[in-house]
Amino acid sequence: MTEAMESVKIARKAERPTTKEFIDELFDDFIEFHGDRYFADDAAIIGGIASFKGIPVTVIGIQKGHTLAENIECNFGQPSPEGYRKALRLMKQAEKFKRPVITFICTSGAYPGMGAEERGQGEAIARNLMEMSRLKTPIISIFSGEGGSGGALALAVSDEVWMLEHGLFSVLSPEGFASILWRDSSRADEAAELMKMNAKELLKNGVCDKMFTEAEEGLEHNLQYTTDQISEALSEALPRLLKLSKKKLLDNRYDRYRKFGEFTEIG
Repeated sequence: MTEAMESVKIARKAERPTTKEFIDELFDDFIEFHGDRYFADDAAIIGGIASFKGIPVTVIGIQKGHTLAENIECNFGQPSPEGYRKALRLMKQAEKFKRPVITFICTSGAYPGMGAEERGQGEAIARNLMEMSRLKTPIISIFSGEGGSGGALALAVSDEVWMLEHGLFSVLSPEGFASILWRDSSRADEAAELMKMNAKELLKNGVCDKMFTEAEEGLEHNLQYTTDQISEALSEALPRLLKLSKKKLLDNRYDRYRKFGEFTEIG
């Protein structure tokens, strides 16, 4: 098994800590908000306001479960359009009250069901991309597990992208990539290596700005080992980003994503 596929297996572990667990470890006084004010409340995305060492922040994340019942409740971490609209509502609120936004991403992708498409899944994701690109408040995105396709990107147009050691960010799953490229999903191991989807490769290519190591015994057995690193990074990054003028913040964000046009091939 390649190193990349090993990260895929670890990122998909049912025991891997969820967004709620990261929020509990990192923030104080979290108050969850619900609903998109259009259709429903999507349990696959949770969000609200909290405090980080005295700094008011908005925290939004994609939620998975540990058990079958929990995963059914949050649709296995596959958001529907109302989830992305809820996230955008909270981000616009954060902009109004000058709170930085911190997102946690762990999803195989947005929900591809007929109902989600009927309610505008593609439009909801596209609007998030557009609005986040010009949101006048700092945004930091943290990939804690899988980061699949537009479902992940809809919460990741940010000033800085951070990843856990076994976090992933890719256009689709390695199984899907192998099925399209070679019509053979059994070549997923090879596809994962070719896609350069793990944190080490993304850090090397400039897609990821920071990588946090995980304890040898596993993230699920020692979450604090990693959250201590995240806390230290947030303590440095939030004051620095909050000091920037709105113009400088948006110019830096624009430049960050423009440079990806230089990547013309993989492998």
